[in-house]
Amino acid sequence: MTTTTKKSAPEAAEAEVRVRDLRVHYRINGSEYPAVANASLDLRRGEITGLVGESGSGKSTLALSLMNAVPEPGRIAGGAIHVDGIGDVTTLGAKTMRTVRGSALGYVFQASQNSMNPLKTIGKQILDLGRSHDVKDLPGLLARAKQIAERMGLDGNRVLDSYQHELSGGMRQRLGIVFALVLNAKVLILDEPTTALDVLSQSAVLKIIRQVHDENNLSTLIVTHDMGVVSELADNLAVMYGGRIVEHGPTLDLLRNPTHPYTKALIGATARIVGDPAAARALPGRPPDLTTIPRTGCVFRDRCVFKMDICAEDEPQLAEHSAGHRRACHADAAVVGSTTSKGDAS
Repeated sequence: MTTTTKKSAPEAAEAEVRVRDLRVHYRINGSEYPAVANASLDLRRGEITGLVGESGSGKSTLALSLMNAVPEPGRIAGGAIHVDGIGDVTTLGAKTMRTVRGSALGYVFQASQNSMNPLKTIGKQILDLGRSHDVKDLPGLLARAKQIAERMGLDGNRVLDSYQHELSGGMRQRLGIVFALVLNAKVLILDEPTTALDVLSQSAVLKIIRQVHDENNLSTLIVTHDMGVVSELADNLAVMYGGRIVEHGPTLDLLRNPTHPYTKALIGATARIVGDPAAARALPGRPPDLTTIPRTGCVFRDRCVFKMDICAEDEPQLAEHSAGHRRACHADAAVVGSTTSKGDAS
């Protein structure tokens, strides 16, 4: 995949979004199960944060929580999500949140075509969005949507007059970004932005995300299972497993020096363009689902080659390993980082 230019994040950038001790539960057959457990994360202005992990790790649930939009039977069970200029979104009512979504917080869904109305043109849907947020200058809103679309390499007039089925997957993904930003949102959340796109479309979308992010000084969160995406785009990386953030820090630091066994295994499972293709190896076992996540101890222990007796009894807490780099693991960081396994790619 063609690389994008990743800028250096500003030092001590101010956080636009502060997630603290977030807990999200799903009620199944009368019992509650944690999909996100005590997650804390900052989204800083001018920085792109990658949230990575296997399917079922809690990534999309955390992202939807930022919009206070966890679907039933899920609910935010505790913690806070503070957005600058808005407050704690977990305490806001439905009417207020409808205003916040799209205006302060922009969300691009994984299957962008599923968030579009197949019976209306893109332009009419932009107008509907404007009316739902009491925008007075609707022609001006259309002009802004056209301008954003054209800066993404699209024919503004054509796409605004088109129905979603008349557009390619890459075009729909770009239009998802148009919908997310047309009301001047300062926080952009993208859920698997390159899923189901061919390599060329992926490269184009990633380049556009970086360009739009830089031009608008956004706080951007990218949810993905693809280490290749975050390695090209993200300034910071948070790794999730079993509803927990198990490692968090500057992207290059984590990729070059992973200190959590799960992060190391994910990197080892990533295919490389060069080197021995057989070096990439899938993680052993399967990730837990909501009903099988361990309630005590480390959630990754059943798949971990470094597990110890304490891992079954005491859940490790996310703690500072080095400047800006945190990990939640009982194993010695130096041992995890220095161990070379068959799954490590060269």
